[in-house]
Amino acid sequence: MHVGQIYKVDCANGTGIRVSLFVSGCTIHCKGCFNAQTWDFNFGVPYDDKIENFILSELSKSYYEGITILGGEPFEPSNQETIVQLIRRIKKELPKKSIWMFSGYVYDRDLIAGGKKHTDVTDEILDSIDVLVDGPFMIEKKNLMLRFRGSENQRIIDMRETRKTGSVVLKME
Repeated sequence: MHVGQIYKVDCANGTGIRVSLFVSGCTIHCKGCFNAQTWDFNFGVPYDDKIENFILSELSKSYYEGITILGGEPFEPSNQETIVQLIRRIKKELPKKSIWMFSGYVYDRDLIAGGKKHTDVTDEILDSIDVLVDGPFMIEKKNLMLRFRGSENQRIIDMRETRKTGSVVLKME
């Protein structure tokens, strides 16, 4: 996996102050994507232990509410194995930090068992995160007034409740 960017002290991609990790690689290619350079799986730098240690060190600071993982596309199968390892480490070392993820894929179509982007680690990722913002960016549904989303079709899903109940539970509207 490659990393396109890491934003420190980010307040645009989730609640509170966050570290935002933009992974590289996306096959969706939404028209009007704000981060099209990250479609290339080789954009940025290779993810390694030094980057992971930097993320954990930064995230350990008291003013961070959590981390947001976006891209590119975190749920591209080639990215999921690295992401699950990062999430495992966060859950072990910084269990009080929240984890948000953004995906252009639709949770209850593409990411559940049988979905086109479901892998051996997808369920572990979904069980470990607090919030998933799902759905492709749709330029015809673009709305700059939305919080944490670019288009009206995208959902902010409470993953704890969703995984517990088996039905999509929206967090904020």
